[in-house]
Amino acid sequence: MLIIVTGVSGTGKTTLGTALAEKLQIPFYDADHFHPAENIAKMSAGTPLNDEDRKPWLESLAAKLEESKSSGGCVLACSALKESYRKILSIDPSIYWIHLKGERDLIWERMKARKNHYMKAEMLDSQFATWEEPNYGYKLSIDQTPDSMLMEALDFLKK
Repeated sequence: MLIIVTGVSGTGKTTLGTALAEKLQIPFYDADHFHPAENIAKMSAGTPLNDEDRKPWLESLAAKLEESKSSGGCVLACSALKESYRKILSIDPSIYWIHLKGERDLIWERMKARKNHYMKAEMLDSQFATWEEPNYGYKLSIDQTPDSMLMEALDFLKK
């Protein structure tokens, strides 16, 4: 089973992805850990990434998904802001997509409270500007507890 949890920064992709992976007993991967040093430096400086910056990163994530497919699957937390990015990650038609949705103000508050993360809250608007709403997968509201989100995601995966 391959599951990709998407959404702008600060929506709780890592929190939900970790919980799903633990519950399903499959590996969890955070796309943030696959960024090359140059991308992290750009984001740390408050500069949004462009498509050219993201391409090798997305290709490495697609390779990780392909590798995981043959070993029982995984959960990947990845912003996947544009449809073209999601297309690169679509290595299998049976991927479960969970798109996290929330109000900007709620996400802003979450991001300001985060410690030790290179993605600054000030970059949230660029994430929303880049986000292309998918017309597939499951849209999950973040306006609830992490446990409620987990239960809702598990219900979706059972269908």
